[in-house]
Amino acid sequence: MMTECQKQKFYQQLERLLQLMTDLNGFSRESLESVLAEICIMFRISKGMVRFYQGLNYEMQDRGESYICYDNGRGGAEVHQVRIVTSVNAVVKCSILMPEDEEPLSPDEFEKVDLVMKTVLNFISRKRLQNVVEMLAFHDESGFYNSRYFQRCLHQLNEKNALGGKAAIHFNLRHFTLVNQEIGKTAGDLVIRNYYDGLSALIGQSGIVCRLGGDNFVAICDQSQLDRVISYLKGTPVPYDAGFASRIKVSASAGIYSIPEGFHMHNPGEIMDKIISSSQAARSGGTEYIRFFSDSMITDKERVMRIQQRFPAALQKEEFQVHYQPKIDLQTGALAGAEALCRWFRGGETILPAKFIPVLESTTDICKLDFYMLEHVCRDLRQWLDEGRDVVRISVNLSRRHMMDIDLLNTIIEIIDRYNVPHQYIEIELTETTTDVEFKDLKRVVGGLQKAGIYTSVDDFGVGYSSLNLIREIPWNVVKIDRSFLPGEQDHEDSSRIIMFRHVISMAKELGLACIAEGVETQSQVDILRDSRCGLAQGFFFDRVLCKADFEEKLCGYRYPVK
Repeated sequence: MMTECQKQKFYQQLERLLQLMTDLNGFSRESLESVLAEICIMFRISKGMVRFYQGLNYEMQDRGESYICYDNGRGGAEVHQVRIVTSVNAVVKCSILMPEDEEPLSPDEFEKVDLVMKTVLNFISRKRLQNVVEMLAFHDESGFYNSRYFQRCLHQLNEKNALGGKAAIHFNLRHFTLVNQEIGKTAGDLVIRNYYDGLSALIGQSGIVCRLGGDNFVAICDQSQLDRVISYLKGTPVPYDAGFASRIKVSASAGIYSIPEGFHMHNPGEIMDKIISSSQAARSGGTEYIRFFSDSMITDKERVMRIQQRFPAALQKEEFQVHYQPKIDLQTGALAGAEALCRWFRGGETILPAKFIPVLESTTDICKLDFYMLEHVCRDLRQWLDEGRDVVRISVNLSRRHMMDIDLLNTIIEIIDRYNVPHQYIEIELTETTTDVEFKDLKRVVGGLQKAGIYTSVDDFGVGYSSLNLIREIPWNVVKIDRSFLPGEQDHEDSSRIIMFRHVISMAKELGLACIAEGVETQSQVDILRDSRCGLAQGFFFDRVLCKADFEEKLCGYRYPVK
């Protein structure tokens, strides 16, 4: 039985314990452990400990974190345990041990020890859960800092007026799908982790690196570090095995905003918009994979938004018109076909494809435009057939975004058959793909079109990384050779460009494929094409892109002069 003096001392210690646990300025761990030690000594307890588990499954596997409140080294047997399960299924257990030669706890003592244990449990579980919540709030499922953490860092720097002189970066790992294909997804994940850790170590305490998802990241660093950071982003070898023996080079495309001195942020979007705009410019900017933000990028973004907003109404009002560029038989000069090209006429203004096609290709809007073009081509063909004109095959471009559409074949055939157009008058132009999945879809689509009697051509042949595999694996009808392969005026007879061009033509013809060269502009190019036995040509040398009415004039047996 506890004496009144012992009870009074206990309640003093309990009050002190509660004061430490509710101190708004934060608690002192040393003071807390000192009070708990006093209580343990008071009740003859040799050891007190708390075990925290993030979930019930962690408890079953005994994967938790331990906190020793007190331990005098005497050991003993467990005499009491308190266990609670929180609302998020985290488990916290508090246990006390007593030496066997000590007097057992009286009922009154047991009640008070139980009260202290529950008080400690509630405090530790609350503090530990705060850490868990913060972990979940500011990290993704793989343990990387996330976008919320990045925004918190921006706010903290802003409150200190310390954003000026920093650089904000948005970057995307280039061709990482190919990295995963080459070394596997597990090793690819390790590459991302090691790349992230390497950049974080380079930036150090002056900044932060966070992942937005997949292989997209944001970062903050001092502008004085930019040269080293940019060098890292341009390409660095990254290990992907436990022994750091196997490495792969990883590079990124990045948008950077150098935050000026005196900059004050009203919301994180002011910075995010700038680095995302510049990052998008880097990803579509040819060979410039690192781009600094400029005011013109905001103008470009606004232009993109206007195009995206106006597109649905423009499609409905048929502001998009089909124009045709003739394809010429180089031996006879006869019109052998044409490519359907899109022009946008809005309010008396002609908007060229370079202004709107890349915008539409960033979304599935390009697919809607492609089907629109195919339907209008079929409509024109039906009209020309009904009028008895000398109809030629028309090629229609389809974006690579169609490849994931499992109904693509049915949609194409349905549109053609709706206008009762014989299938041999339609040719579908497709470009190569960059992944094995897309390659399989491309092969499936081309094979299906072939079975339906619809011609297919591979566009821009020669510019991609898998062009040879493309014509080996897929049954095309036509190879359209990219203008970059076409010899120029300065190329002599034994130049590498002419030799390569002739071999491409020879290889394609031996595979049974028709060849067409695009971008033909000079008589000397025509001569080289004929010498190389390239059958078809397309370009300004013969004709510009024609409106429907002008093209119709050619559908009467017209022949272009060829020497």
